[in-house]
Amino acid sequence: MKDYIIDIEAEKSEILKRYRALLRACKSTLKKGDKRMIRMAFDMAVESHKDMRRKSGEPYIYHPIAVAQIAAEEIGLGTTSIVCALLHDVVEDTEITLEDIEREFGKKVAKIIDGLTKISGVFDANSSMQAENFRKMLLTLADDVRVILIKLADRLHNMRTMDFMPRDKQLKICSETVYLYAPLAHRLGLYTIKSELEDLSMKYMEPETYKFIATRLNEKKTERESFVKEFIGPINRILKEQDLEANVVGRPKSINSIWTKMKKKGIPFEEVYDLFAIRIILDSKPDQEKSDCWKAYSIVTDLYRPNPDRLRDWISSPKANGYESLHTTVMGPKGQWVEVQIRTQRMNEIAEKGFAAHWKYKESSSDSGLDQWVSKVRELLSNPEANALDFLDDFKMNLFSDEIFIFTPKGDLIQLPIEATALDFAFEIHSDVGAKCIGAKVNHKLVPLSYKLQNGDQVEVITSGKQAPKEDWLNFVVTAKAKAKIKSSLKEERRKVAEDGKEILERKLKSLKITYNSDNIYKLSYFFKLSSTQDLFYNIAKGLIDLKDLKEFAATEKIIDQKPQLDTEQEQIQKLIKQVKTKDSDILLIGEDLQKIDYKLSNCCNPIPGDDVFGFVTVSDGIKIHRTNCPNATKLMSSFGYRIVKAKWTSQKQLAFLTGLKIIGIDEVGLINNLTKVISSDFKVNMRSITVDTEDGIFNGTIMVYVNDTKHLENLINELKQVKGITDVARFDSETEPLTLKS
Repeated sequence: MKDYIIDIEAEKSEILKRYRALLRACKSTLKKGDKRMIRMAFDMAVESHKDMRRKSGEPYIYHPIAVAQIAAEEIGLGTTSIVCALLHDVVEDTEITLEDIEREFGKKVAKIIDGLTKISGVFDANSSMQAENFRKMLLTLADDVRVILIKLADRLHNMRTMDFMPRDKQLKICSETVYLYAPLAHRLGLYTIKSELEDLSMKYMEPETYKFIATRLNEKKTERESFVKEFIGPINRILKEQDLEANVVGRPKSINSIWTKMKKKGIPFEEVYDLFAIRIILDSKPDQEKSDCWKAYSIVTDLYRPNPDRLRDWISSPKANGYESLHTTVMGPKGQWVEVQIRTQRMNEIAEKGFAAHWKYKESSSDSGLDQWVSKVRELLSNPEANALDFLDDFKMNLFSDEIFIFTPKGDLIQLPIEATALDFAFEIHSDVGAKCIGAKVNHKLVPLSYKLQNGDQVEVITSGKQAPKEDWLNFVVTAKAKAKIKSSLKEERRKVAEDGKEILERKLKSLKITYNSDNIYKLSYFFKLSSTQDLFYNIAKGLIDLKDLKEFAATEKIIDQKPQLDTEQEQIQKLIKQVKTKDSDILLIGEDLQKIDYKLSNCCNPIPGDDVFGFVTVSDGIKIHRTNCPNATKLMSSFGYRIVKAKWTSQKQLAFLTGLKIIGIDEVGLINNLTKVISSDFKVNMRSITVDTEDGIFNGTIMVYVNDTKHLENLINELKQVKGITDVARFDSETEPLTLKS
């Protein structure tokens, strides 16, 4: 008992120590009365969470204090946000209500905490609890962006302390983070937080690759530091001579961005040269910022030869999230490319702290890209009919995209995501202009609606009163605004057509002496395999169902009992999960208690035994197995976490699975013969196809082979790499085709 009291006392003292550290972090923003308000919030949080513990066993109150600390220190938020961060879980997890919060702290704090509180209750089967929660959080963005900033602080702390979570929870949280929270941090200009969220996600989703890159970065640390010292020495000297006060530092690239580069370019770690960037942060007066940055650029490019294709000027045209900086890539003293970023202290604070810093400097900046973005989000949220999952996809699409700058005929500048079309531009000008658009003139030349715009294009929209949005427009627009408006317009159009169809159906049923009532309408929908009565009315109006079909229905009507409507999605999922517990198969284990069941392998990522996998319960296709690093995994886990079931392989080896190998090398006589000898003779592996292309002495081949599991595949790859002339062998995904091997 005595030990327990000592523990409690030690925890109390640790809580106070952390609280004092929080007060130190927000000292610069405290005004009169703020300290008392933070103390009240702290006391309420301590009292509410007193009996709660985290998965690690430590007191739960450590979490809200840490979230408040991140909000103050790493994002730069003020007192209201710190109060909300301390209380962000009390309404969801304790007896305290929003009314209690409003009484103690006022309406503003209550509204922000409401935005941070998850929705409880039942949703329609086609929706997703995660998507609805995310939409609720974004709705408050329209009033107060602090909701998102506190949510990002909350997510960052959860990601930093996730070691004690079960593996499936870790994967689900990481998927959500990569799919939504990292792009949000990027869009709000919080680059440091965005990079850390991506790195932490990678640490759990691809632990081996993460560990490999982290170890290699560590090994090269000393070598890197001496290179940076040698590189920045002359820059510092000349900056001093020219009376430019600056801090020049070397900053390593994030592990995730290195891995992305390796995948994108198909290169090993040793060939990633820009493992770090040099950052020059100038201490400039507001009216001299631009000229000082260009002076520093001139100094760098006089010392080191720049790559003319790699100059990025975000000082003249800042990014939509307020980011300003000058980026160039130069050839370093040891023959390797080095990225140099040049910015002022103000620009650096906006780059590090995003929206919070943007607020601080708001008076000095004119109409900001961030304000424009927030107003776009408001517009997107104002569409009340949008399905939460559709909304999420449209919203996500506009989070990570880079911008291009387009001019109107009068010379006004409009920012659009890369890949935007003439039709996106039309909707950006005004929804009505987009809906009536029939074409455009780009740089005075006539182009179709689907024309992809380039940076600096000048666009004039051509409209017609007879034009109306078409379904195929959705295939080429990329902005969320255009997609939402087209969908909304098509929905309205479909509703009007369905109204006409309803009248036609009423008349036709009357002529067949069938009573028009809801019972018969449902039977008809079921008979024609349509998911809703609106689809039935629409098809009748469009002539897709005629009188002959209805007569056929009338003939069978007598023997059709009122069959129950299709099960809801939730019921079907429950049925499938029950089957998971009962079916018996000896290849794959799935489910909470890892029962053996039937399954299908998904075509998008081609899992083979030994891969880290999970099961996804589909409504129409049973349970599908995906690799945890499948391109679709993040979306499935972040939007449909409740449909994910655990999965792992047993050590059976009767099956062979089709997988693809990409082989690169120097074309030599007999190379193909040597490759096929290793595959067929040495490894006794069956090949399905081989495609070879050689150009200028470089050999490029793809081979489809049947293997038992990842270990088998790994051994084959290692063996192929030993063949003379081969420089690289890598697996790629293909359609799965299991083949039972004959003994």
